[in-house]
Amino acid sequence: MKKHYRHENDCLNCGTVLEGKYCHNCGQENLELKESFGHMMNHAISDYFHFDHQFFHTLKPLFFKPGYLTNEYMAGRRVQYLHPVKMYIFISLVYFLLFFQQKGNSPVKFNYRQLTPIELAKSVKAIEQSQYIPPQAKKEAINDLYKDNGYIIVKNHPIKDTSKKEKERVREETANPHIINPSTTDTSYAQYTANQNKLPEAKRDGWLENYYNKKAFAINKQKINIREVVEEGIQHNFPKMMFVLLPLFALILSITFYKNKKFYVEHLIYAFHLHCFIFLFLTVLMILKFVIPSSWETLVGWLEFAASIAIMLYIYKSLRAVYHRGRFRTITKMIGMSITYSVAFFVCFVILLAVTVFTAV
Repeated sequence: MKKHYRHENDCLNCGTVLEGKYCHNCGQENLELKESFGHMMNHAISDYFHFDHQFFHTLKPLFFKPGYLTNEYMAGRRVQYLHPVKMYIFISLVYFLLFFQQKGNSPVKFNYRQLTPIELAKSVKAIEQSQYIPPQAKKEAINDLYKDNGYIIVKNHPIKDTSKKEKERVREETANPHIINPSTTDTSYAQYTANQNKLPEAKRDGWLENYYNKKAFAINKQKINIREVVEEGIQHNFPKMMFVLLPLFALILSITFYKNKKFYVEHLIYAFHLHCFIFLFLTVLMILKFVIPSSWETLVGWLEFAASIAIMLYIYKSLRAVYHRGRFRTITKMIGMSITYSVAFFVCFVILLAVTVFTAV
């Protein structure tokens, strides 16, 4: 459908004198003010298919040429490809929508029931056989495990607690499994505060523990379902956390490859492209797992293993393409970068959980 252009040569958006159909200052097209419904729809569909063309034109190098899009962007060849930020927003939106729609795909799992004697024995044995836990920490961990499962420790031996108080505690946790246990035996925050004020200042709980107990009492009093709060909070905030992690990942890249003398924005563009590939690749994997029958667990396991290898290989090849390092140096830097990013991810995720829980009241 033919577009109707104005005869006047002034831009209606910024007032610049035009030298063609588009304003060289702001980019607005010099279309007639009053357009028909057909022209309006034609304009909207053209814009949509322009995005569509860019997106599908970007997919091939994104999947099959690691690092190519980043090099093209930094070389100034950008018009034919979708902008990395726009592409990340679109792909991550699709990925997280699918991810959180899958049953049981919450990053946090809840299990409030007490362990059976066999499960408890296995857990204790696993702690005792660990070579990485100091002896005193093992003892404390085992004692805490027994106490959480209805035992009392008498002369270093666990004995099943059959007292009325313990039965009431178990009954309460069964009726309300989403309770948060304060770090005190007090029954209210007022009682806790009063008892703290009686203690010498040196023996009082720190501000962090005090704040935790305050929130724990408030949550339990209002009978807030912590599981629902956490799952809903993660669904809303996890994508935001991943977006915030991108500049941090770019900073890790800039430190890891500081000898390349690249600008920070170059590392950031690579971070966007890499995350776009990972999210899109995982989206395809989720769709495949959805169509594969649930009884084919072995095939799904091999598929996930192959996907992990493919992602690691893609990261390695993209790092070599963008940063031009040797094989060994690329592998060592990739390992160090991955460890650093994993630590940053864990810290951010813990902060996300804490903020989600303690802003519930």
